[in-house]
Amino acid sequence: QLQLVESGGGLVQRGGSLRLSCVASGTSFDYYAIGWLRQAPGKEREGVSCITNMDDTTYSDSVKGRFTISRDNAKKMVYLQLNNVKPEDSGVYYCAASGLTCGYDYDYWGQGTQVTVSS
Repeated sequence: QLQLVESGGGLVQRGGSLRLSCVASGTSFDYYAIGWLRQAPGKEREGVSCITNMDDTTYSDSVKGRFTISRDNAKKMVYLQLNNVKPEDSGVYYCAASGLTCGYDYDYWGQGTQVTVSS
């Protein structure tokens, strides 16, 4: 079982950068794929990026080339670097863990961290 806690959200101007962090507690962190998802007000939650336990990464088309996901298994951390942010990147960002791999249902979720991009 994993517990996930996100941090690093905040207010950032268009074109700026932000780094989100997700720290895990529990066992077998190394085996989990970790995803970042976001939800804006009035919109459905969407997948942003995911990293497998083999460090393979995927990105949504809307963030490809601007966001970078990475993980540090020794620290049980996953990061999402947001660069050149846009107002449409605003929302609550969640990290989530899948016991299978990216693209499958997530088993554990964090509480979310708010990102607001001003224009």
